Formats: sequence, C-alpha cells, structure tokens
Amino acid sequence: MTQFMTGPRGQKLAFSKIDGAGPTVVFLGGFMSDMTGSKAIFLEDWAKARGQAFLRFDYAAHGQSEGVFTEHSVAEWAEDAAAVIAAQTNGDLILIGSSMGGWISLNLGRDMGDRLRGLILIAAAPDFTEDSMLASFTETQKQEIAENGVTYIPSDYGDPYPISNHLLTDSRRAFVMREPLEFGCPVHMIQGTLDNAVSRDTALRLLDHIQADDLHLTLTKGADHSYSTPPCLAVIQQKLECILES
Repeated sequence: MTQFMTGPRGQKLAFSKIDGAGPTVVFLGGFMSDMTGSKAIFLEDWAKARGQAFLRFDYAAHGQSEGVFTEHSVAEWAEDAAAVIAAQTNGDLILIGSSMGGWISLNLGRDMGDRLRGLILIAAAPDFTEDSMLASFTETQKQEIAENGVTYIPSDYGDPYPISNHLLTDSRRAFVMREPLEFGCPVHMIQGTLDNAVSRDTALRLLDHIQADDLHLTLTKGADHSYSTPPCLAVIQQKLECILES
C-alpha cells in the first residue's frame, strides 16, 4: 500500500514498504521512472514471498510524489532517498539502484559504513548529467538552457525529457566519479549489451573506479536499458540472494 511522508524540502514523498527480516532491501529507481516499474514490483513480490523487509519510493516530481520536475536535481533526489531510508528502515541495508538510482546508491552507500550489506547497480549512470547529457548537447541546446533555463531531449519511453539548468548544475553536488569510491561490502554491477542509454564503457569506467574486495560486473547479452525481461529479473534475484547468503 502506498504511504506518504514529508521529504526534506517539504514535499510529500510516496513510498511502499514491507516489514520483514533484515537486511532491508531498498530499490532506487531511475530518471523519470517511478516505484511501480517492473523491477520494483518484482523485488517486492520476491520480498513478500521470502519474508524480507523491502522499501521502494518515488523521488520528488516522480510518480506519486509532489514536485515540479524541472525544479529538482540528482543531489536533491539523493536527499529524498536518504530521508525515506532514514525514516522507514532500521538496521542493515542492501541498495538496488537502477540507472540514476545506481548513481544515488553510490552517493548514499559510500557514507553508510557497516550498515550497507551490499550494492546492486543495474545499468548505473554515475554523473550522467555532466558526462552524458551536457557532454552531448548541441550548441542549440546549450543556448536554449542559457536563454530559457531548459531544453528537451528525446526519450525512448514517451515524451521528451525536460532538462533544466538547475538539474545540470546542482547535480554536481552528488558526483561520485571525481573522488575515490570505496566499499567494504559486495558490489554487483549488471549491464545489458544493447543498452542505448548507458554504455559498456561507462560500466567499465565505474568498475575501474570503485575500490572493493568483492566487486563484479555481469554483462547480459541482448538486454536493453530497462533490464526487465524475466531472464534479466532472474539475474537481479540471483545477485541479491548471493549477497544475502554471503
């Protein structure tokens, strides 16, 4: 059942949680996605069947949460995630982040210490506002942002995405690729070979950047960025159960 809490900037944030055995599994969704996606619901069903504590939620301006999309940044969505996790969980955590949620998982997880039992990063997109979006903008798009504060980029999933100057500049507070990134827990990276949003080169750069004794990258041939087919969901489950059994 969807519940609501007040977020760090006063907006109502939607979440759904299941009480159960620890560690709590937390799903962090992607850019312009919501907590009703295939991966989130699959993991919730898995948690119910297992009796595992589980949490999913919507960042501000996503899904059922309040907010205007162009007024937010990845740094602020990371603050939303931190607030929901702090208010709705106790004890150890396993973070599962998809795309932007992978970036946010890295941002939050690096400060969790022993509380973090494991990380699963699905097509993680660290620092994408700078290294992917801004780096690929045309001069026309840069001019639109300078003059109007916003430009639009195509989406494979619906209407074009509005990209604001605030998103590009304030998200820099959450960067994870510009300084050391160390974890003392298992880190499982998962990437599809047909992902047209996050390249294998991005995954390899992240693999080289993370410092962890238990670090793995799984490439799934033929999988796209959504990584939501039954075989892909089975891979996520396998990685999760591997962490729980370690």
